Amino acid sequence: MKINKSTFRLKAILIGILLFLFHIGFSQEEKTSALYQTIMSKDSLLFNVGFNTCDVSQFENLLSDDFEFYHDKDSISDKALFLKNLRKGLCGSVATYQSRRYLVPNSTEVYPLYKKGVLYGALQNGIHQFYEKSAGKNESLANAKEQFGSTARFTHVWLLENGVWKLKRSFSYDHQSENTAGTKASIFDNDPEIEKWLKQNNIPTLGIGVINNGKLQEIKVYGELKKGVPAPYNTIWNVASLTKPITAIVALKLVSTGKWDLDEPVYKYWTDPDIAKDPNNKLLTTRIILSHQTGFPNWRFMNESGKLDFKFKPGTKYQYSGEGLEYLRKALESKFHKSLNQLASELIFEPLKMTDTQYFWDKKTDASRFATGYDNKGNAYETHKNTTANAADDLLTTIGDYGTFLCSVLNGDGLTKKVFDEMTANQVETEKGKHFGLGFEKYDLENGEYALSHGGSDQGVQTLVFILPKTKQGLLIFTNVDDGYKVYEKLLLHYLGKNGKRLIDIETK
Repeated sequence: MKINKSTFRLKAILIGILLFLFHIGFSQEEKTSALYQTIMSKDSLLFNVGFNTCDVSQFENLLSDDFEFYHDKDSISDKALFLKNLRKGLCGSVATYQSRRYLVPNSTEVYPLYKKGVLYGALQNGIHQFYEKSAGKNESLANAKEQFGSTARFTHVWLLENGVWKLKRSFSYDHQSENTAGTKASIFDNDPEIEKWLKQNNIPTLGIGVINNGKLQEIKVYGELKKGVPAPYNTIWNVASLTKPITAIVALKLVSTGKWDLDEPVYKYWTDPDIAKDPNNKLLTTRIILSHQTGFPNWRFMNESGKLDFKFKPGTKYQYSGEGLEYLRKALESKFHKSLNQLASELIFEPLKMTDTQYFWDKKTDASRFATGYDNKGNAYETHKNTTANAADDLLTTIGDYGTFLCSVLNGDGLTKKVFDEMTANQVETEKGKHFGLGFEKYDLENGEYALSHGGSDQGVQTLVFILPKTKQGLLIFTNVDDGYKVYEKLLLHYLGKNGKRLIDIETK
């Protein structure tokens, strides 16, 4: 049964209103909840078993007697007709044609439906893709190559009928012939929806920077600095370990100009008293420090003695260390007789007009724009206002400033080709699919693509950046809460698409 366009538009408007109302009234189910798991099991029976293998009995069992299906090209409001078409169409030519539905990971949202406090149904939203096989003449379907067919959004209304879950309404819309599933999500085109999403996840402030074609294309900042005070686009953030790439680029720019040597032992300029008698100190170079192969602990205070030492011979394996960057700072400052902040200002901050970026607090810092850090219960941490530079931690910056810096790195500004190649080379393996280059962690993607990344994590700070040198893309995510990392996945999928999914796959292996 077909319906005219005006009727379909009316249905679409009605479902949009329903979605809006349900988003206001109820938060989405956690993935670990019983309801979420139940709906996902029904989805799997319907598609993984029913649709993908043409087991029509699954549809007979799961569809409500008055099931209605709405598609942006056609609609059927009769269960018997729907099943008949399924048997004669998709499942009538299983020897020569096959369609497979793939649910885009992490795209599913489930919202409970209540009446007078009693659960009676659930709303399921998601994105799915369809892949097709078609056997040619004298070719078996098993040997046919599977090809991408389309991607679409869907909304399912599940109801409890006599205690049994049944699919009452199915909406399939926004069909695209390009593989864009997971790269678009309406929430990110709707600021009020994002604000609701942040409240649901207890994220006080979120900053996003989007890089395309090597340029900072978008800056988005959401939430509040404190109750009743909206966060401005130029919110100032403590970005924790995102300090390290700035320090790394200071050193690499000095290497590019011939003023510093990547492989010269740094003991010539600085030796820490704690390791002065250990011959391993003669092995430390800038390359070893920037690829985190010093053998140092992350911080010396983690040692019972409180003193710096070597856990292994420098250059033999990977161990992340903030002490290494601090060691480099002292060597640079000793040779050039300038503070790290001065060197960074001359080489990075001033040329790129990063006016809101520095290693420490001073009179120029606009505290009214600072994103205070919070724990995951909404309690604010006391702001520590450091007054001296730490090469590995506590940089103050904005999305705009740091995004500009990443664009400069992406485009190799101020770096010779040789130094850029060293920076992006696999210096040491950290995990399968990941290496450290010089100053950035490197992710191996597909088709020769790779991503450079770094994150920051402190009390009330969770930050993450990615840049893709070949496609000239990038993404910055700044949050000011202990568990801000929980928004990373959805943002990576939305803004980086299949590369974002690959990054998530590497991290979750």
